[in-house]
Amino acid sequence: MSVYLAEFIGTMILIILGDGVVANVVLSKTKGNGSGWIVITAGWGMGVTMGVYAVGWVSGAHLNPAVTLGLLAIGEFEIGLVPGYIVAQIAGAFTGAVVVWLSYLAHWRETEDPAAQLAVFSTGPAVRHTLANMLTEIIGTAALLFGILAIGQEANFGASGAEGIDGGWATGFKPLLVGLLVFAIGLSLGGPTGYAINPARDLGPRIAHAILPIPGKGVSDWGYAWIPIVGPIIGGVIGAVAFKALMGG
Repeated sequence: MSVYLAEFIGTMILIILGDGVVANVVLSKTKGNGSGWIVITAGWGMGVTMGVYAVGWVSGAHLNPAVTLGLLAIGEFEIGLVPGYIVAQIAGAFTGAVVVWLSYLAHWRETEDPAAQLAVFSTGPAVRHTLANMLTEIIGTAALLFGILAIGQEANFGASGAEGIDGGWATGFKPLLVGLLVFAIGLSLGGPTGYAINPARDLGPRIAHAILPIPGKGVSDWGYAWIPIVGPIIGGVIGAVAFKALMGG
């Protein structure tokens, strides 16, 4: 499997489970309707975990342009791979959103609120304020990159440093802890904007919302769409650089 196909598949899994849990909570007449923010953040955390487990052994499971560019900024990723990774991530996110649309096909017509329909696909601010919304996405994504790099440090592999512990950590526990990190960010920092912290996660599904034949859908809110792209990119670079500078990773 190529690294680009792996990023496509991993991001698709992330969105199927992440957008899927939002659909279950906000669309009308679902079994999980109204179950709330804890369910959404838990679903996103587990979605990240499963995406990383699925393809981490192939591509490193960035699943997020902010991760790719953050690692590039500190010299831990090759610049030549960046365009392919980002295209694959956005395409995977788009495809995952289409799968969610199909999975909840009977519920779009039952959901009369266009804002609820859009929320399945993309993020939006609780209070619309450009600077505040941008800062939220920057801070959340900086926390994501800082946390990912911290989790991956050799000191966490095991005190003994025995052969096999490194591989066991990377393939067994690291994806789970990254998912818990995303869960924590959602609980702590997700309230203002819905915590995109991932340009592909927001852009790919937003394109799907604009294209798909959803009964009674409203606008795709392209006026806001640049914030969950630019904010996470800035935050990812800041988080990675900060970790490198402060922790010497």
